[in-house]
Amino acid sequence: MLVTLTEILKETRAKKYAVGAFNATDYLLAEAVIKAAEEEGVPVIMMVPTPAFKVKQTPYLMQFILDRARKASVPVCMHLDHGKDFDIVMQAIHYGCSSVMFDGSLLSMEENMKQTREIVKIAHACGVSVEAEIGHVPGSKNTPATGAPDESMYTKPEDAVTFVRETGVDALAVSIGTVHGKFVGTPKLDFDRLKTIRDLVDVPLVLHGGSGLSDEDFRKCIELGISKINFFTGLAMAVSKAAYEAMKESEGNIMWPEISPIAEQAGIDATKEQFRIFNTQPLNK
Repeated sequence: MLVTLTEILKETRAKKYAVGAFNATDYLLAEAVIKAAEEEGVPVIMMVPTPAFKVKQTPYLMQFILDRARKASVPVCMHLDHGKDFDIVMQAIHYGCSSVMFDGSLLSMEENMKQTREIVKIAHACGVSVEAEIGHVPGSKNTPATGAPDESMYTKPEDAVTFVRETGVDALAVSIGTVHGKFVGTPKLDFDRLKTIRDLVDVPLVLHGGSGLSDEDFRKCIELGISKINFFTGLAMAVSKAAYEAMKESEGNIMWPEISPIAEQAGIDATKEQFRIFNTQPLNK
């Protein structure tokens, strides 16, 4: 069933778990993630990244994921990941996303609040949840950061309070030391900062840049108030590795119809592993 971000995160703090958010860049990944959620009986957030909106196949992919989400036996939130501008966010709402992220983290605090406030007003009128980011999580899956981010990028607790109060967002992504993409080195997370932010704001908190963290890091983040965890690089690498190993084992004498189910199963297994780590639990109706 298709639900909003607000609905899917409503029990996370009380029950001390997080809901995993996984990017669906193609049909195989989308199906693997939703199958994993159905087999485990837990909610999941299916994300479509901004670059996906710039290709001709987007309407077909969106239609597939939305139809699959509506027919799923578990709650599925359809979420725009890192919408960098107003037009992309509006396009995601038009396609049927039940949740959107507006990422104005590289804007000034004032401009970020101004644009977020306007998007919240429109999205809420359409029954759509809004996630925003204050502070900045650097890197990407293609150009990962070379180490821990500069602390100047970390979320300031006092800014988080002002931002939530002035914008009315439904979830807030915070920067506490993670990076997007494959982490180079050992992450050093600012747990004290996270606890302070959690104590000061009421909306669910989001952790971006989940790949590369230890199980213990994830569990402590959840204990301190993280409700949604974005995890894509580790999932994509697991699928790629499975396909590569199948090709290597067969010495190249294998066709896609044989590789596809192997890759999909790797995606299912990797997603289930994150459910376990995140302690994701069934959502009460």
